[in-house]
Amino acid sequence: MEKSCSLLVHFDKGTPALANEIKEALEGNDIPAKIDAMKNAIMLLLNGETLPQLFITIVRYVLPSEDHTVQKLLLLYLEIIDKTDGKGRVLPEMILICQNLRNNLQHPNEYIRGVTLRFLCRLNEVEIIEPLIPSIMSNLEHRHPYIRRNAILAVMSIYKLPQGEQLLVDAPETIEKFLSTEQDASAKRNAFLMLFNCAQDRAVNYLLTNVDRVSDWGELLQMVVLELIRKVCRTNKAEKGKYIKIIISLLNAPSAAVVYARPGTLVSLSSAPTAIRAAANTYCHDIMVTMIMDVLRALSSPNLDIRRKTLDMILELITPRNVNEVVLTLKKEVMKTQSGELEKNGEYRQILIQAIHSCAIKFPEVASTVVHLLMDFLGDSNVASAMDVVIFVREIIETNPKLRVSIISRLLDTCYQIRAARVCSCALWIIGEYSLSLSEVESAIATIKQCLGDLPFFSISEDEEAGDSSKKPQQATSITVSSRRPAILADGTYATQSAASETAFSAPAVVQGSLTTGNLRSLLLTGDFFLGAVVACTLAKLNLRLEEVQPSKIELNKASSDALLIMVSMLQLGQSSVLPHPIDNDSYDRIVLCIRLLCNTGDAVRKIWLKSCRESFVKMLSDKQLRETEEIKAKAQISHSQPDDLIDFYHLKSRKGMSQLELEDEVQDDLKRATGEFVKDADDANKLNRIIQLTGFSDPVYAEAYVTVHQYDIVLDVTVINRTKETLQNLCLELATMGDLKLVERPQNYTLAPLSSKQIKANIKVSSTETGVIFGNIVYETSNVLERTVVVLNDIHIDIMDYISPAVCSDTAFRAMWAEFEWENKVAVNTTITSEKEFLDHIIKSTNMKCLTAISALEGECGFLAANLYAKSVFGEDALVNVSVEKQGDGKLNGYIRIRSKTQGIALSLGDKITLKQKGGS
Repeated sequence: MEKSCSLLVHFDKGTPALANEIKEALEGNDIPAKIDAMKNAIMLLLNGETLPQLFITIVRYVLPSEDHTVQKLLLLYLEIIDKTDGKGRVLPEMILICQNLRNNLQHPNEYIRGVTLRFLCRLNEVEIIEPLIPSIMSNLEHRHPYIRRNAILAVMSIYKLPQGEQLLVDAPETIEKFLSTEQDASAKRNAFLMLFNCAQDRAVNYLLTNVDRVSDWGELLQMVVLELIRKVCRTNKAEKGKYIKIIISLLNAPSAAVVYARPGTLVSLSSAPTAIRAAANTYCHDIMVTMIMDVLRALSSPNLDIRRKTLDMILELITPRNVNEVVLTLKKEVMKTQSGELEKNGEYRQILIQAIHSCAIKFPEVASTVVHLLMDFLGDSNVASAMDVVIFVREIIETNPKLRVSIISRLLDTCYQIRAARVCSCALWIIGEYSLSLSEVESAIATIKQCLGDLPFFSISEDEEAGDSSKKPQQATSITVSSRRPAILADGTYATQSAASETAFSAPAVVQGSLTTGNLRSLLLTGDFFLGAVVACTLAKLNLRLEEVQPSKIELNKASSDALLIMVSMLQLGQSSVLPHPIDNDSYDRIVLCIRLLCNTGDAVRKIWLKSCRESFVKMLSDKQLRETEEIKAKAQISHSQPDDLIDFYHLKSRKGMSQLELEDEVQDDLKRATGEFVKDADDANKLNRIIQLTGFSDPVYAEAYVTVHQYDIVLDVTVINRTKETLQNLCLELATMGDLKLVERPQNYTLAPLSSKQIKANIKVSSTETGVIFGNIVYETSNVLERTVVVLNDIHIDIMDYISPAVCSDTAFRAMWAEFEWENKVAVNTTITSEKEFLDHIIKSTNMKCLTAISALEGECGFLAANLYAKSVFGEDALVNVSVEKQGDGKLNGYIRIRSKTQGIALSLGDKITLKQKGGS
């Protein structure tokens, strides 16, 4: 090519169009013919033809055209033609073009303005551009972002011309102001790019001013930021520290392009080990995504821990491109667990179900392929696994409206197989909440009735017998499971409940049900009246919805009567003596409420039952998602030291205000390799809190200790002052410990001059999380006294809070540990605090634990509060706390705080801490 060109089009030279044909087509009124003619003219010009005779024709017949395609082709034509003569002067006829461009820049159509501004980016003739500058600058304030972003590009191109700074003197300042107020992502990117290229100091200033917002900027702007950082740091290496923090903040950017460009920029700035490792991790992640199916082969390992870690890794590598393959593999693994050949099938199946749940939540489109398969496991003998399935179904049915009909149908089919009460309760809630059509509601009611079996749940005669026999020593209690024969009741009437077969059992025995007797019936006959209350609420909800979809009053009354009969029968069973334990008050009240509701329905009650429940569930899901997002962000900011990292001797250099990567980059020494943690100077006030006075002011020897608690050891810095005018000889600090504490060093003897002081260090090893006590004496001799003098020291209590930190676990894991742990410490609530929420916050602060109960579940003023707290010790021990409080009539709080742990030390120490701290507000 003889000259620069921004357009290149393939043209077949075998059939060139004649200039006359092109001219005739341009002069006509046929728009398609005019478009073809312009294309032919452009192709000829690109291939070296000059066609000077066409210029006037185009000015007369093409410039006035309103067709967008014609205007676009006109701009391409103007870009290609020669606008100057042999001496470089602009041709006089270009004044016509200049007038047309000005009109286009003020055109009411946004497209015409935009493409004209884009054309000006490729125009180099100052004489043509100069009259257009007012129109270009006015477009920076246009309401449409398409015009604003192209206007910025035009300003940037003009400013970069040899005489551009004279043409646009205030352009950088104008664009900087524009950048601070612009909202459109593309326009902001173009404005920042203009400052980057034309006024780099202003771009840097804007970036450093908004450094905390970089992670929230759009992908386009973040890419320009990375390019700016590369350019700035090449010319000024001393500034690298400021920009490394920005690069690290883009670690979790949602854009794959930004994440991929980030490590390249990081490595170009620093060759520090942490920078290399971070870049390698990013590139390896991209490689691992493509190798995800190879990683999945590790699931064939018989070791459950390897499988669990493989699935954790897989969940971090899933993308929209590979999610279908991963889910298909996980489905096959779930099917394998049914064979019974693998060890720990139930636990492995639970892990797989949780992994599939995570995939379905991240990528809702795969939910339809797995939800029906997993519903086969609702009757799983592993209750935790079945519970995970039903929770998964509950979340999917809300987040995927298209699957609701099929899920309800499938759930009604598998309802008979469910054997666990908790799973039944959740399944019933789903049925009651999402059965919307007439057929669904009727099927749901029929399914519940079939699972309950025939009514009543026991024969009256046997109830009376049980009542009579209660006066005598009772050997066994009999419950009758009804058969399908007609029966005569005690008053001589017939009943649908028939003569029944008795099942005798001792008080603690459980009645086993079968498909013929109904799973709900079997669970009710074991005394599970919480489930009975759930059945009552579900029937009440279904009957309320039936009123909206069933036109027949007869059917409505029949359904209500059946529901009332079931509820009354459950109350009758609960108050009878055939069960070892009567119905609890809460379940009784809920069932009675449902009976009253069906007898007297109203619009306000209908809204609560049919709308408010769903709204609460939706809010719970949104809170859960928000909480998980925040946890992921918090986890991403925490960096951990690797096992092969060299020790960072941070005492050799001040780390105040500097990140680990900045230190490495400056020192470039193996001894400065990353631990990944920030060591900040402790607060002076906090230091004073750790100073413990060991002796009194009137004692001849004054001593105080500064206590530093590390994870596995305690360091005591003891200052000893001789307040006498005599020399103290053989002065020795004797310490003893109680609890799992052990002295490391033997005490030494010192000589202390009059009124002088001595620093003595003592190291103590810690082997478990337990409140320990350190006590001791200072022993010394003087020349005047033959006996050794002993000064008794105050006790030093080691706080358990130094060893436990907040942690997170799933609700299922918390319940499993709660049932498993054998040590429990029950502390009665005794506080002056009158607000339940304030008391909970005080306990959380005092125990250094994490509240697992959602914030939304703690809102409101109902007079009750129950919350679960969790923490882990540095030794890997679990600490579980349940806070249950109730506000009394006098405004005081009453209740209990239960602590459970695998070891006695944590349970007792936490209990002592809570007893000590719960009264006050500090």
